[in-house]
Amino acid sequence: MSIVESLRVAMRGLSANKLRAMLTMLGIIIGVGAVITLLSVGKGVENLIREQLQGAGTNLLFVVPVNVNNNTGPPSTHRFEPSLTQSDYAAISDPFNVPLVVRAAPEVNTAADVTYQRNSLNLQVSGVTYDYQAVRNSFVGEGNFISDQDVAARSRVAVLGVRAMERLFDADEYAIGRTIKINNIPFEVIGIMQEKGGGAFGSEDDLVYVPLTTMQERLMPNFRNSRGEPLLSTIYTQVVAEEQMDEARQQIEELLRQRHNIQFRGDDDFTVINQADLVAIFGQITGVITLFLGAIAAISLLVGGIGIMNIMLVSVTERTREIGIRKAVGARRRDILLQFLIEAMVLSLIGGLIGIGLGWAGAVLITSLQDDLTAVVTAQSVLLATGFSLAVGLFFGIYPATRAAGLNPIDALRYE
Repeated sequence: MSIVESLRVAMRGLSANKLRAMLTMLGIIIGVGAVITLLSVGKGVENLIREQLQGAGTNLLFVVPVNVNNNTGPPSTHRFEPSLTQSDYAAISDPFNVPLVVRAAPEVNTAADVTYQRNSLNLQVSGVTYDYQAVRNSFVGEGNFISDQDVAARSRVAVLGVRAMERLFDADEYAIGRTIKINNIPFEVIGIMQEKGGGAFGSEDDLVYVPLTTMQERLMPNFRNSRGEPLLSTIYTQVVAEEQMDEARQQIEELLRQRHNIQFRGDDDFTVINQADLVAIFGQITGVITLFLGAIAAISLLVGGIGIMNIMLVSVTERTREIGIRKAVGARRRDILLQFLIEAMVLSLIGGLIGIGLGWAGAVLITSLQDDLTAVVTAQSVLLATGFSLAVGLFFGIYPATRAAGLNPIDALRYE
């Protein structure tokens, strides 16, 4: 019997009991749909994180302080002290010290109470300079950003993120020109930032920006080291080209180790983070989570496979006389084996195709419910789910098919 003939006989056998065949496929349908939906959501999360990290700025290096033990003197005087200072930023900005850095932007941030009339919020406030826009790829949408003059004059002006503005002001109020209070200090709103959405380190749309010097003098006057130098939370540096990121990081590390008098093999009191490293790390994390979720969803495929095996065993029992007649008229062992294997695989394949549609619909639904997330159905996930469903049908169909092929024709004909 040819494969085409075996397929025709298998389809006729399945169509004889459509309801049972549909219930048998249910486990495969749910399993394939769950696998595709979860893998598409995982891919969407990975893409979202990559876009947000890359949208934070181009060719970006983050220089952040690391608290190290200042263990000079007796143990009772040991304490932890932040490391990055205003003079470090000036040194990194000097092209003679770090030629590969195009520009740098310092930042000091803290949580503060921001109020407007009766509305009060606890928001992240960042003290920045004018270069912050270009380095972080974050630009003002309305009004003006912090200028060099604002920084020099220690002006009490503020620029609001879109969501911070929406939460502080009513829909019919124009925020620019209004006065808000940050820790009870009045600030004039001079600009509204463009919307950026949630980032890997929180939503930038909830931030409030003020001049760096104003932050250091009025909002965080005690954020200084033991020598009285103003400290920084982060120094963002923009490198001339992506392929020179590692070399620029090495230049910055050598400069800061020299400035901070760090001896050979001594622990750095700072760290330089490459933007590309962050993308790779988050990509690995989301990849592992996606595989974990896919593996959990694949369990339902195994459950569906067991269901196929059970139904096929029932089918073998019900069709014992049919098998005996086929063998009596010349059907070979392999013909019977092939027929029942094809039935099992057809159940898995049809269930897999319906499951693909279900998974696609699930991805579309999740995308519609989440503004920032776009679930991505990839060809790899479709092929993986379909191939796995076929493998399940083949694996769990072998035993029923072998049992059917091994029936003695005389015993099968006498079966009632």
